Amino acid sequence: MSDAEARPTVLAVDDEPDLAELYRVYLDAAYEVRIATDGEEALSLMDDTVEVVLLDRRMPDMSGHEVLEAIRGEGYDARIAMLTAVEPDVDIVDMPFDDYKTKPVTKEDLLALVEVLLQRAKFDEHSQKFFALASKKAALEASDMTNTEEYEDLIDQMEAVRDRVDDTLDHLSARDAFVEIPGNAP
Repeated sequence: MSDAEARPTVLAVDDEPDLAELYRVYLDAAYEVRIATDGEEALSLMDDTVEVVLLDRRMPDMSGHEVLEAIRGEGYDARIAMLTAVEPDVDIVDMPFDDYKTKPVTKEDLLALVEVLLQRAKFDEHSQKFFALASKKAALEASDMTNTEEYEDLIDQMEAVRDRVDDTLDHLSARDAFVEIPGNAP
């Protein structure tokens, strides 16, 4: 296995070429990094090996939201973070991303974001959904958008997903209680 195959692949998409290149510099030591400076290029670089997408929201021709919808529409399972100068608004509630960060970001912020997204990819679908909703909740709270119907709907969605996660954990705990552990027999 080559070094590039062993390292997770990150696709960084930003219409500012210098910023896209800076993301590559920040991440290159730990990840295989692809960069795109517009939506069409991003979609041409997207494949099943991409594990994390860092996606600018405001780009000419094809917005980050359109790229996000296209990636999800193609069925790719990458974790996606909107990495943008656009302050979050209630429109983010229905966007299918995993995290939302407002620029500027430091090298440490970017490395931590990618690592968190890679860890979340190991979780079950309900847990991933819960963390995505929690990220949206935090973004709306940071923008003081908590007195909206969309925020309340988001809270309701979080509770429903939390119940499913709790049910899964309860089921696993009950099943594991009856698993015989080798070597522990009297």
